Amino acid sequence: MKLKRIVSINTVSRRLLSLLLAALCFTSCEKIYSDMSDCPRGLSLRFVYDYNMEYANSFHNKVDCVSVYVFDEFGDFVTLITETGDVLRDESYRMDIKLDRGSYTVIAYGGMACQNHSFYMPTFTTRAVSHIDDMYVELDHQNFYSDALLHPLFFGRMDVVIDSKNYTEETIYLVKDTNNIRIVLQQTTNQTIASSLFNFEITDDNTWLDNNNNVVPKGNIKYAPWVMGEDIVGSWDDTDSPVSAAWAEFSTSRLTTATNPVLRVTAKEDGREIISIPLNTYLMLLRSELYAEMSEQEYLDRESEWSLVFFLDSGLRWLNTRIVVNNWVVRLNHTEL
Repeated sequence: MKLKRIVSINTVSRRLLSLLLAALCFTSCEKIYSDMSDCPRGLSLRFVYDYNMEYANSFHNKVDCVSVYVFDEFGDFVTLITETGDVLRDESYRMDIKLDRGSYTVIAYGGMACQNHSFYMPTFTTRAVSHIDDMYVELDHQNFYSDALLHPLFFGRMDVVIDSKNYTEETIYLVKDTNNIRIVLQQTTNQTIASSLFNFEITDDNTWLDNNNNVVPKGNIKYAPWVMGEDIVGSWDDTDSPVSAAWAEFSTSRLTTATNPVLRVTAKEDGREIISIPLNTYLMLLRSELYAEMSEQEYLDRESEWSLVFFLDSGLRWLNTRIVVNNWVVRLNHTEL
């Protein structure tokens, strides 16, 4: 009986020792194996969207799907990883991508892998066949016309080196490429107006975005409102005279200083032009008040929700001495900007 007990204890001891050595080899893989061929290695990627006017990370609230394209040092496609669903709501979420040692370029898109996405791109699925220079995204439009509420699109790009570490931890920062623009026409008399009296449109050349998120000229697209309406917003001078307003909302691709978007409003009855303005110029009126040190492009990228209020007289003409941009009243000293 005593001999059997000794044999049993020795057997257990050997098994425990084997498990201990296996764990040591796994956790110290980098130290034990000089070539590290059996070691897990790659990229642990964190996503941040704080390129907004609040300077706060809103990735977990704003992005509902993410696609990550990886290219090697020669620009050849290596792999594509996508993630959707509630896992992106977790602020501790990291995307782990297994990669060999080397230099890589990582391009991330938020909003591309979602079912109701508004942008598409050539599919990169074959290793060392697709090249980064051929990569672009295009707005899903109908013969250069769009009246849809676009699914938000986010973009990020970074270079990374995978070395001897098991997983290299990096953060990729995103910029938002879609905008919502609300146009309000407010009547200054007791005349009631409706959105159906007007044609609203924004024209721009921004349907293609390359792998650096730059606009590629492909021809002007006409954006029409995705929703319109009207409201009675009060009365003048505590009387019963109504203050009537008509409004329209647009959803557009990225606004850049490289293009010249134009906002036009015409009377539907006779085609008479009521408003025709260089959109970027008027959007930048607010930056000159509070964000003078911020570049124009940075401001256009950080601010993605816009509202402009125009005041009309009894003849449905724009009183072009005053405009409200994102709730800030701007008094114009001249009518041509």
